[in-house]
Amino acid sequence: QKKREEDHEAAVKMQAVIDGKSASSAKPGEGGKIVMVLFGPPGAGKGSQAPKIVEKLGTPQLSTGDMLRNAVGNPTSEVGMQAKEVMSTGGLVDDELVTNIISFVENIKVGLLGSVGVGLLLFAAISMIQKVEGSFNFIWQIERARGIGQRFSEYLAVLTVGPLAVFIAMGVTASIFNSDLVARISEVEPFGWMVSIASRLIPYALIISLFCFLYMFIPNTRVRFRAALAGGVLAGFLWQSASLAFASFVAGATNYNAIYSGFAIIIFLLIWLYVGWLIMLIGCQLAFYVQHPEHLTPNKQAPLLGARRAEYLGLSAMAEIGQRFMAGKPPMSAEELTRKLKAAPEHVDRVLDVLLHHKILATTGADQQSFLPSRDLDSLTVAELWRLLRAGFDVESVSDKAERACPMAHQVIETAEADFDKGLDGRSVRQWLQQKHG
Repeated sequence: QKKREEDHEAAVKMQAVIDGKSASSAKPGEGGKIVMVLFGPPGAGKGSQAPKIVEKLGTPQLSTGDMLRNAVGNPTSEVGMQAKEVMSTGGLVDDELVTNIISFVENIKVGLLGSVGVGLLLFAAISMIQKVEGSFNFIWQIERARGIGQRFSEYLAVLTVGPLAVFIAMGVTASIFNSDLVARISEVEPFGWMVSIASRLIPYALIISLFCFLYMFIPNTRVRFRAALAGGVLAGFLWQSASLAFASFVAGATNYNAIYSGFAIIIFLLIWLYVGWLIMLIGCQLAFYVQHPEHLTPNKQAPLLGARRAEYLGLSAMAEIGQRFMAGKPPMSAEELTRKLKAAPEHVDRVLDVLLHHKILATTGADQQSFLPSRDLDSLTVAELWRLLRAGFDVESVSDKAERACPMAHQVIETAEADFDKGLDGRSVRQWLQQKHG
């Protein structure tokens, strides 16, 4: 009885300190700091009262119990292992070990940890977007990736604008639905039914908008809004429905928690990562097919590009881009060129990459997806253009210094190229295009 009275008296005094009713020998603003030490056996109320003191006075809290538990849980901590040996026998950890643990905590540079953490978080976010871009480009059959400068600026926009817009929309939506005006309107039918339906549909609309933004922005090509919206509607509906179903599954999966204990959350996380990634790719695939319905064929992959077909597409691409340039019209994009030539996008991308590799073309535009001649059309001959297209990315096939393993084969090729040069009579690309245009 006496102990209960003493505990009650101590609790009353502690509550008085928390409420600010008792005087202190060192008050804030009077040249000192409030240093409060809570002593007591297990169950005395230290952990219950300390958060209240922190909330009332705004002072930081250091808990030796939490420090000990964290140190014991770290298998790489020598001090923690020593404390674990003492605690496993039921003994009390001596002051020296506790002092060492507190000193270790005081020596931690929180600012450095914060900077490193932000840096690692930024690196992880950029790496994730880069992986997403690579997957989207594969679905859209795009071989050219963004440049470093373009990646930095556009990835930064994705990391800032996208999440910010979603969170603002969520905050505004929550504020509207929790307002008194909406509550009063909900009491009147049929407005109550409409508000209830809207509260269920708005999460779908937000996630659909996010997917639509990703499908328009991430692929390194120009995606039409109609295609991105179609993919966003499918992916958003699947994502929101799957998230509700998955939350219900996790809440009811008590057997998994009983069997796997703490590892169950890792299993659930891996399952959701797989499902979420699959939904994102399905929506991107639908957006691609909506914009390119000609790819809805049994053969998903285009046939291998032959040498003659590559030369034809290269000369045709140069003719279309050169004529646009000579007429003073806007540059032609890869998508326009694909439709004009009625060719597979990957084949057009390959010949464009060859022309970019030999610095015959240059990219332009905000998205670097349009093309202009980078060489004077008067100084570039058709014969040279043809040789470079035949060479592809192989430098040795252009150089005469390379050692020929088979002179007979080399002689046949040289004779064919010489006859080609003679037939064109040194005609430049501009002369060829003017004749073609005429």
